[in-house]
Amino acid sequence: MTAIPSFTGDANPYGGGDPYADYRTADFPFTQYADLADRRLGAGVIAANDEFFAQRENLLVPERAEFDPEHFGHKGKIMDGWETRRRRGASAEHPWPTAEDHDWALVRLGAPGVIRGIVVDTAHFRGNYPQAVSVQGASVPGSPSPEELLGDDVKWTTLVPRTPVGGHAANGFAVSAEQRFTHLRVNQHPDGGIARLRVYGEVVPDPAWLSVLGTFDVIALENGGQVENASNLFYSPATNTIQPGRSRKMDDGWETRRRRDQGNDWISYRLAAQSQIRAIEIDTAYLKGNSAGWASVSVKDGDTGEWTEILPRTRLQPDTNHRFVLPTPAVGTHARVDIFPDGGISRLRLHGSLTEQGTAGLTARHQELGG
Repeated sequence: MTAIPSFTGDANPYGGGDPYADYRTADFPFTQYADLADRRLGAGVIAANDEFFAQRENLLVPERAEFDPEHFGHKGKIMDGWETRRRRGASAEHPWPTAEDHDWALVRLGAPGVIRGIVVDTAHFRGNYPQAVSVQGASVPGSPSPEELLGDDVKWTTLVPRTPVGGHAANGFAVSAEQRFTHLRVNQHPDGGIARLRVYGEVVPDPAWLSVLGTFDVIALENGGQVENASNLFYSPATNTIQPGRSRKMDDGWETRRRRDQGNDWISYRLAAQSQIRAIEIDTAYLKGNSAGWASVSVKDGDTGEWTEILPRTRLQPDTNHRFVLPTPAVGTHARVDIFPDGGISRLRLHGSLTEQGTAGLTARHQELGG
């Protein structure tokens, strides 16, 4: 197993130029999973005990944190993150915060699921980052208020124990709790600032909800679909193709580098569970001079099943949503889109419903994970 790099201590004071030049980061193995705290999935920072210097909502901004050394406001330096005021002790004789003092923020995951890793990013917080962080998770049905989440009857599971972190660094933590979580409590000890929070994992949908929907997108990230592999990720992640809604700009889809051989590019997916697929959408929104020329779609049933083409190689138009009704439903657990020869698509939708076997498997996993 790959060891997770650990960053501790201050970064150097900002000395001008590119503020990311001395930023500390690493390739964390769990970033292959989707970000369950993605705003596009409906995630939110619903409460915090303090946000004096910088708002809690900045934690989930999708873009990396920005830094303007000249940007000051009435409360001081304006930071692109969540920053609390400096804690003080109880008296002149004891001016220091206690070991138990900490600030917290409550995060609602956009899609409940099993968490594989967390990144607490302290970019640009060089001398004002927390000494340590900890993260807890809870599974609470419905849409609980902050007051309900803070109640004594909510069970919180430690995902990241209190751990020292470094300033101006991507602090990554592997998570081993095999449970389904809906909310997180992010703690910083005793105070300070965090720029961004990323929560990587696997979506575990509610089978009862999918059942009443009837026909739905069985490959959508929010419904439990996931990308397993892709031929090329040069310009953008393949997970974009199963995000909610339509793409709103070119980099909100999947685009590959230009091929100079006779091959083609592809993405393989795992569906929410075994499904019966009845219709397909392939969208090339905002991909105008770089959309794929042709595409085909195949499915297989089980990890060792054979790929069966359900949409033959079909011409695609730039910046267009293409819809195809299948002559007969296709059953499978995995799907693959091939594009020819390269370029990109913005979204792939596979409309259908779970089979009896798929429903049973998803229900068993949901119960096993405490859903």
